[in-house]
Amino acid sequence: MLHSQMQSFKHLRLYPKKGLLHLHLHLHLQPSTLSPKCKHTSLASQQRHQHSFAVSYLINNCAFSPETALRASKCLRFKTPQQPDSVIAFFRANGFTTSQINTILKSAPKVLTCDPHKRVSPKFQFLRSKGASTSDIVKLVSKSPRIFYSSLENSVIPVFECVRRFFPSDKDTVDHILSCPHFFGQKRAVRNVKLLQDNGVSNSNIYHLLRDRTSVLLSYAMEKAVEEVKEMGFETSKRKFVIALVAKRAVSKRGWDAKVEAFKRWGWSEEMVLDTFRRQPLLMLNSEDKINRVMEFWVDRLGWDSLALARKPEMFGFSLEKRVIPRAFVVQCLIAKGLRKKDSNLFAPFHVSDKLFLEKYVNCFQRDRDQLLKVYKEKMNVP
Repeated sequence: MLHSQMQSFKHLRLYPKKGLLHLHLHLHLQPSTLSPKCKHTSLASQQRHQHSFAVSYLINNCAFSPETALRASKCLRFKTPQQPDSVIAFFRANGFTTSQINTILKSAPKVLTCDPHKRVSPKFQFLRSKGASTSDIVKLVSKSPRIFYSSLENSVIPVFECVRRFFPSDKDTVDHILSCPHFFGQKRAVRNVKLLQDNGVSNSNIYHLLRDRTSVLLSYAMEKAVEEVKEMGFETSKRKFVIALVAKRAVSKRGWDAKVEAFKRWGWSEEMVLDTFRRQPLLMLNSEDKINRVMEFWVDRLGWDSLALARKPEMFGFSLEKRVIPRAFVVQCLIAKGLRKKDSNLFAPFHVSDKLFLEKYVNCFQRDRDQLLKVYKEKMNVP
């Protein structure tokens, strides 16, 4: 009886597992004769086969590691190479190298299952119509494959048109998008731009955000941030408003509180921090470490008043090594020699150019010029 049962199996394989031999039996039965449970088993087997083929394809054709291929294959369903081959052929025909294609596929493996002529080609055509070259498109897609998952009508075109309003030409817009490709295809950016416009932020200030701080326009909870900055007393029509908005978006609450505490340790009050931020919102974009290093040098090394820095918070933005330290030692030397009054404008020497600093605070003192220049160069580490 056992012999007759074994004849109904098409294959019999032995698989080692934990020191035992397991039988892997494939029934040679017609689908119509399978019970519901067997049909489910057959479907699962078919899916495993597709999964296994996808893993092999990604490893052998797209330079995936086994681990990466296994993860990516969970969202892929193809049993033959025709579909993924057609996608790769499409990319090659559009100027992508093998290396670039592999990089894109690792970021967006699901593109292997789409019809590139319906889903990808129209986006390429749109970009070309706006002046993007083949190399521009390759660069954009290689850096941000998100475009594959974005709708042409509902995302790609609206974002392009949104950015285009702030730039003089299509080419300038394309160049800007290439400089920050992750911005492209993000509908959230369009909503945030409209929110700023509705709150009275000028186009010129939005342009500065687009040019220098694109990440702010991609942030979540923009409405809450706008209200917080307005409550601090910033006028939305002023340039300081967008700088303050950048600070609120770029600095986490924990980071913000840590910086406030750093100032308080050096004698500032919380209200003084906020008031100084209102006058110079770049203040809170300095790191906690930079705040402490400036204060330590100013107070502990020079013996000057930490509260004085609230009058000129720009000092925290200057380079300690290249500007603050060398110039401060020259100023100290001038005060010690009686060549400069201690109560004169303390900050003036730090706000001029290097050339003007040497002219006004070093070279004009003929008798002491060599000593002053030596101090300056030593602190600048200039031979």
